[in-house]
Amino acid sequence: MKVIASSLRKGNIVDLEGRLYVILSAENIHPGKGTPVTQLDMRRLSDGVKSSQRYKTTDQVERAHVEEREYQYLYQDPDGFHFMHMESYDQVAASEDVVGDMAVYLAPEMKCKLSVHEGVVVGLELPQRVILEVVETEPAMKGQTASSSYKPAMLSNGLRTGVPPHIGAGTRIVVSTADGSYVERAKD
Repeated sequence: MKVIASSLRKGNIVDLEGRLYVILSAENIHPGKGTPVTQLDMRRLSDGVKSSQRYKTTDQVERAHVEEREYQYLYQDPDGFHFMHMESYDQVAASEDVVGDMAVYLAPEMKCKLSVHEGVVVGLELPQRVILEVVETEPAMKGQTASSSYKPAMLSNGLRTGVPPHIGAGTRIVVSTADGSYVERAKD
């Protein structure tokens, strides 16, 4: 199915000249003069070769027919990351190449969207936000305001991020899976 280039997002699968590519990043650039363009960084699924393409935002790009369904994350082993479909209980394994740096956010029983092409997992879409616990952080300094600066913190999944001064160890926080940044204190 043909779509305009500006509608493509990270994780989408496109078919270029008969080969499948997963989009690693998609950026719409609107210069002051000239035509707006979409910059796509992609990885070829067959061999992992990375490439960049630039399209006019109105150019048509062939989006591959990929089945997107919700799965639940189960566990990781040497065969990869295992997921289960919630209705049929079918299990699929995603390779480390597909999961990549998103592996740190995966937690047992987490619901994710998987893109499956001809029985092979080709893409993974995590929830936009996850709740993690702060394991270690520096104590708050007297006189610091909450909005001025962030202090480094280590999270329960091993990720480092910046948190406001009032957040201490043991606090559960909401983290963006797009860039690992602090969003807010968890409300639970």
